[in-house]
Amino acid sequence: MLYDFRSFVNPGKYAFGKGSINHLGELIDKQKNEKNNWSVFIIDNYFSGKPLMSKIPSTEDDLIIWIDTSEEPKTTFVNSYRDLILAHDSYLPATIVGIGGGTTMDYAKAVGLMVTNPGDSADFQGLDLIKNEGIYTICVPTVSGTGAEVSMTAVLSGPEKKLGIKCDYTIPNEVVFDPEILASVPTNQRFYTGMDCYIHNAESLNGTWITEMGKAFAEKSNELCKEVFLNKDMDRLVADEKMMVASIMGGNSITYAQVGVCHALSYGLAVVLKVHHGVGNCIVFNQLEKYYPNEYKEFKEMQTLHGVTIPEGITKECTETELDQMVEVSWALEHMWNNAFGPEWEKHITKDMIKDLFRKM
Repeated sequence: MLYDFRSFVNPGKYAFGKGSINHLGELIDKQKNEKNNWSVFIIDNYFSGKPLMSKIPSTEDDLIIWIDTSEEPKTTFVNSYRDLILAHDSYLPATIVGIGGGTTMDYAKAVGLMVTNPGDSADFQGLDLIKNEGIYTICVPTVSGTGAEVSMTAVLSGPEKKLGIKCDYTIPNEVVFDPEILASVPTNQRFYTGMDCYIHNAESLNGTWITEMGKAFAEKSNELCKEVFLNKDMDRLVADEKMMVASIMGGNSITYAQVGVCHALSYGLAVVLKVHHGVGNCIVFNQLEKYYPNEYKEFKEMQTLHGVTIPEGITKECTETELDQMVEVSWALEHMWNNAFGPEWEKHITKDMIKDLFRKM
């Protein structure tokens, strides 16, 4: 196990149900005082000019930061967003509100911490390196599956590695779950993000670090994933509500367990080829029948049913240097390999085997 002992933390408050976002302003106002009386909204730029913005209770005193989610969260952007916030007002904001998918929520979580922890966010990539509690953070997921809304990790790509800022303070203070705002998610993105949830559950359940707590969360989460993605005719609102619950439970499953082969390899794709996390996991899992045979079969059934095409041939033009870089990024994630194969994981996987897998992608 990664931890000999740890008392795990979950988000302090949840709001769940249709129309929950209409109460976001009330939640924000509860955190304000005479000095700290403004907020930062970190929002996926997909929603700029969209109807959702009419539900966002921002004022002229607030700061809105639009996020380009075409690439993974970067430490350099975390630093720049932190600097924008510190320059906005002489007092710190009362809240950081992250509205979007995993990328946006990870930015909100990381930026909220960096406001109160001086330095380069790249220096905090790792476990329990944050010293000070961050700004009160509220997350509003607009797509379901990453588990970022309940995770103790804000995954960032830095100059040298892709690795999360991971500690108790990273977890949002409050989460607003409103299934109605998931209606506009495109089919492919909905599938890729849902499969992120399904895949990290599969890695938890097949891993050597699994606990009864992690198992309970992962099993129920994947039960819901299969209800949604093995049933093409389910009412969309019902399906989105189920996936919100699956995402919560999936995020908790990897808190109490760990991810494995797929996530280790997808980090390599993200760092070198800038492949987004959800689609990257699907590209990798498409080659992992050997390691997760039962889940691979279900994954292919879900893909076929929903008519989603998994990109292929993305490494075809890669140089040997690029392939070697992907291998090194993945190889360095020892905790993931340890979960997948146990403490003697190097007897089960080699750099050449990893490179061969990348060639097939």
